[in-house]
Order: sequence, then C-alpha cells, then structure tokens
Amino acid sequence: MNFLRNLLAAILGCLVAFGILVGMIVIFTALIGNADDGVVVKSNSVLELSFTEPIRDYVGRDETDPFAGLWDDEIGLDDILHTIKVASTDEKIEGISMTTSFLQAGLAQTQEIRKALSDFKATGKFIYGHSDFYTQKDYYLASVADELYLNPVGAMDFKGLATEVLYFKDLQEKAGVKMEVIRHGKYKSAVEPYLSNTMSQENREQLKALITSLWEVMLGEIGTSRGMSVDRLNIIADTLGGRTPDFAVKSGLIDGNLHFDEYEVLLKNRMGEGEDGTLNYVEFEDYIQVAKNKKLRSGKDKIAIVYAQGEIYYGEGGKEFIGQGLITRALQKAVESESVKAIVLRVDSPGGSALVSDIIWREIELAKKEKPVVVSFGNVAASGGYYIGVAGDMIFAEPTTITGSIGVFGTIPNANELASNIGINAEQVGTNKNSVDYSLFEPMTESFRNVVQEGIEDTYETFLERVAAGRNMSVAAVDSLAQGRVWSGVDAKENGLVDELGNLDDAIAAAAEMAELDEYGIRKYPKYKSDFERFMENMGGAKSKIGEALIQEEIGEEAFQLLKEFKQLTKQKGIQAKMPFSLNIK
Repeated sequence: MNFLRNLLAAILGCLVAFGILVGMIVIFTALIGNADDGVVVKSNSVLELSFTEPIRDYVGRDETDPFAGLWDDEIGLDDILHTIKVASTDEKIEGISMTTSFLQAGLAQTQEIRKALSDFKATGKFIYGHSDFYTQKDYYLASVADELYLNPVGAMDFKGLATEVLYFKDLQEKAGVKMEVIRHGKYKSAVEPYLSNTMSQENREQLKALITSLWEVMLGEIGTSRGMSVDRLNIIADTLGGRTPDFAVKSGLIDGNLHFDEYEVLLKNRMGEGEDGTLNYVEFEDYIQVAKNKKLRSGKDKIAIVYAQGEIYYGEGGKEFIGQGLITRALQKAVESESVKAIVLRVDSPGGSALVSDIIWREIELAKKEKPVVVSFGNVAASGGYYIGVAGDMIFAEPTTITGSIGVFGTIPNANELASNIGINAEQVGTNKNSVDYSLFEPMTESFRNVVQEGIEDTYETFLERVAAGRNMSVAAVDSLAQGRVWSGVDAKENGLVDELGNLDDAIAAAAEMAELDEYGIRKYPKYKSDFERFMENMGGAKSKIGEALIQEEIGEEAFQLLKEFKQLTKQKGIQAKMPFSLNIK
C-alpha cells in the first residue's frame, strides 16, 4: 500500500515539475518573442512581398498580452495594408518585389491589397514581380507591377472564372440519410444540392451573372495596368493565350521569362547595384514589426472599427466565427467610449443563424442612435452578413464583394431509411399532441413541417422589413431583389443594396465626415484571446489545431475545405440566413 502511495506521489510530483518547466519555457519564449527583434532597414532596400498563409481581415491580437503571437503567426489584412502604406513613406524602401504564388485571400481582399500597391507605386517607387506559377488571382494582384516576370519553365492560368457546385440527391438515397429542407426564395440554392442532382436555371443564372461581374472588374484593372483592352484580354482567355511562358510574353500578359537569379540581376540593375552587387532585402513579416509602431492616423478623437468575420453561430464568437457575445460587447464599448466619435462595421461573412443576425442588427440600430455607423463589406457580406450590415447609416462594398442573398432556409437530417435498412425502430411517447415533434429516425410529419415553414416565412418577412427600413425601399422592391439571390458589389450598387463602391479606407473617411472629424485615430474591436490563452483554458485547443493541420496536409486543401463545410453544417441550429452555396471561384 505504501509502495503504491509513494509511486502515485512520485508520478504527481513529476507531472507538477514538468508543468512548471513547460510554463517557464513558454513564458521565456513569449518574452523573447515580444522583445525588440532588431529589424534593421538599410538605405536602398527592397521590400519582399510573398503571402504564403491564409489572410483574414483582422486577427485581433492584443499587443498588451505577452503571449500574443506565441503560436499564431497569422497576418491580418489591416496589418498588410498599413505596412504597405508605411513603406510608401519610408525613404529607405525603394521598391517592392512580389513573389506570391497561390494567394490564399478572398477576391475583395486581393483588390484592397492591389489598391494599396497601386498607391505605393503612385509615390514614384517601383514594383517588380516574379513567380514560378500564376493563378488567376495571383496574376490579378501581380499585374499592378511595373514589370512582371515568369519562370521560363513555369506556368500561368488565365482562362476566365468558373465555379462548381456538388449535388447529393443520389448519395442521400443510397446512404439512407437525407436532409429535410424547408426554404423561402427561389435562388436559395444552399439546399438545392439535397433536392436535385442538377443545377436549377435560377442558380445557373445567378452564378453566371456573379462571376461575369467579378471577371469584368478584374479585367478592367488588369487592362489599365497592362495597357490592354478588356476585349483583348478576353480573347487571350478564350484562346488560352497565356498557357505557356512564351505565349504569356507574346500576348503581353507578362514582360519576360526569367529564372529567379536572372530576375535578381534585373533588380540589382534597377537599384543601381550592378550584377555583382548585393540587394538589401527586407522581409514583409519583419517589416510589419517596424510598421506597427508608426501610426498614420492620430488624434484624441477615435473612429472604432468593429470586425465581424466568419459564419454566424449562437455564442461568444471569435476570429473564426461571429457570435453575438463579442460583437455586441464591442459595439457597446465603442458607443460608451467618449473618445469614439463614429463606428465602422467591417463585415466578411456568408451568414448563418438568423437569430444571432437579428441580435447583432438590433445592437447596431441602438449604436447608430448615438453615433454614426458606416458599414464596409469585404469578401462576402451575404444573407446574415448582409442582414447585420443593413442597419448601418451607409454601406460601402468592394466591386468584387459577394453580397445580397436575402433569404432563409432550414435543414434537418433524417435517417429513417438507414434505420430501417439496418434494423433500427424508434418508438416515441409524449404527453401532448405535439410534444413529439421530430425524430431523426422517423419521417417528418406534415404538422411539424408546417410549423417550421411558418417560422421560415416569418423570418423571411422580418428580413425583408429590416432591409426595406435600412435601404429606404418598399418591401415589394426588396423582395424583387431577394429570394436568396447573390450579387456582386457592382450590381448591388446599381440595384440599391449598397450605397457606394469603396474599400475600408473609404468607409472610414465617410465615418469621419459624418462625425465632422479632421484628425482622428483608429481603435479596433474586438480583441481575441491568443492561442496560448485558449490553450490554457482548454488543453484540447492546441491538439485540435495540430490535428486540423495534419489532416489538411494529408488530404489536401480542397478536400479539407469540404470536410470543414460538412462539420459546419452539423453545427447549424435554427433557421439559417446564409449564403446560398459554398462558392469556390477558380
């Protein structure tokens, strides 16, 4: 008995000692990581721009947290834009070298980065680009460069936009598990894959209109940068005129085919260093550390930027999804702060819970009674994402924003056929007529379907009323634009769903004008918990993150995204105001 007691005491002591040691290592690493890392920017430097990680609008890192950034090295779009602006005013930075391939950013984010690079170039500084492979999104971004080069044995994708939707009706019938669907809106095709094996004409119509509008925006900006007409660019796309490095040069899409060492010689000559000279490179991730201490806007008065990004679920929320907890508190803090004179709500969301969307909508309605609220739409502000934005005083969208999708639906899984096939029979007992409302193992009753349909219709009518009030339109006029249809930012401006085309800076400028501010600083909300803090709260957090990374590496990005979508589908509760499909534009 004593032996066992001593053994357990020894094991417990080892665990405690190990925990203390790990804690000390983590604290020491955090302190080291947050110390001055000695980034030196020499005169006549070139800023290296290469985005290799997924880009969020905002990572919400609390710089006062000594553990911030310990495990997460994400870069927010706000950091990227600020850093490029600082570089444009830095006398030591002569130009930018872009080497990005397979950019992991949304189209609207890409457009904002491109605009920042164009402003950088307008100061008289140069931008050169080189890649081994250009996807269409990579090329859209890189085409802003003064000169653009491709590896002689590299490749280029320039053929126009396309998207694909998967349909599961036959799979459901074979598996014996199907999704019971209740919806409103002829364009609400989020549920179409469960009802059919083919694409409806309405869905095909809206998809074609959407990607055509986005493609026209891209071609317009590429054509301006490259000195080519949109018609000429479309001919190149139709004939695959950029499919090889030689064709890409002959068609005018790029300026030459160079290996990277040859490209560096060209850079050296541009910098006046000569072929045997040395380039003073500054990595973008390092320069961010320099730029973050340089404020481009300042003043005792503030404009608050509240970031709402991700799908909408009931709960606290975080940087991965929108919950009513964080967002409502962020809005309340902005309203209560005496120094905050206006609020900008930045939305990047395909929607989700209709209930949470309405809770956030109400909070914005209350906020704008106290201070101006301007809304900026990012990559996506659809369905519930549009719902929360429509409460603002003014809405800005990027030309490449995907928005609208005013419609609602509900999906409920049913395994009745599977249960019958494998010999499961479920029996229910209830006290009242409707106390047994739904069972996974029984066919949906007509009375239950009618109750859910009633909720769908009520939510849709509420959605229409919110939009009608926010956009100063009649309910009938909104309904004609609704039915779940999605629109590009350009089309949304034309039909009145947004006020202006512009980026986050444009929205901030409008908020400043409404608040009559000439000088002001920026305050960002909310602040997210660091990965380390979340790990300490939930020891499984790091394990989950590592597991996801391993799965993604093994099965590939596209399959991993499908897995995530299926996982998110299982989280859906209640009536959904969500974008009508998972859109992967290529």
